[in-house]
Amino acid sequence: MSSKSAQNISIKKLCCTIATFLIMSIGYSQTKTYGQSWNEIQFNRTINDKWSTEINLGSSYSSTETSSNIFQNNIQRSFRGWGHYYLSPRWKLSTFLAYYDNKDVPEIGQFKSPEWRFALQGIYYFHKTGYTLSTRMRIELRHMKNGDDDYENVLRYRQQIKYIQPINSKILREGVIYAVASDELFFKSGTKVTGLSFFDRNRLILGAGYLFTDDIQIELAYANDYLPRDDENQIVNAASLTLTFNNLFKKLNKKLLHKNESNSNED
Repeated sequence: MSSKSAQNISIKKLCCTIATFLIMSIGYSQTKTYGQSWNEIQFNRTINDKWSTEINLGSSYSSTETSSNIFQNNIQRSFRGWGHYYLSPRWKLSTFLAYYDNKDVPEIGQFKSPEWRFALQGIYYFHKTGYTLSTRMRIELRHMKNGDDDYENVLRYRQQIKYIQPINSKILREGVIYAVASDELFFKSGTKVTGLSFFDRNRLILGAGYLFTDDIQIELAYANDYLPRDDENQIVNAASLTLTFNNLFKKLNKKLLHKNESNSNED
């Protein structure tokens, strides 16, 4: 058997294992289900060949126990600033500082819980012809207010595997539609605000994206979260929308500068 065939079989086995785990978890542990909408705008800026920065603006909505409308409550708004370092073609190292305005989140008991979050992250890319496979490792320090108005520190580790498949091209570029699938496991320290269980959640994402240009893309996805909790487990079915801009302000500034120079020359 060739090494390529062995790799494909290993990937299929991993996907089957993840799917089986998710189905069993939902089947035996589901007690309460919420529908949610997760929305995020991402602004990326390249500094040089090794460094880039990123800003994320997010807003999430949720159904409630009395309403199935996924836009019933605005449960969270967030601001996140990233720094990325490209160590090698295969390794990307990142860090971020974020503020989350948790307003009415079912996960933490339907109370206001502002949160500061700091994280260190590494992504390893398996470069393949025709698709992209990567694994992400992230450790987060969450400084959150609990129901007693006291702040607690929650340490959380996240491990993700992600697959991206271009549909109408072999590479991601302008005009290309792509499919995306990922699964992520979350593990955390026990606290009053997030519960005492060590296993935080499993997140499965299936979706598709489109590149309007090399610098503007949109991604629509379905996300399923399984959250085991002390008093009752939860299932979250979410519609996710992500809009990404690369070097937007830098290019707008160049265009405006070029336009002003042209007007000056005409005068």
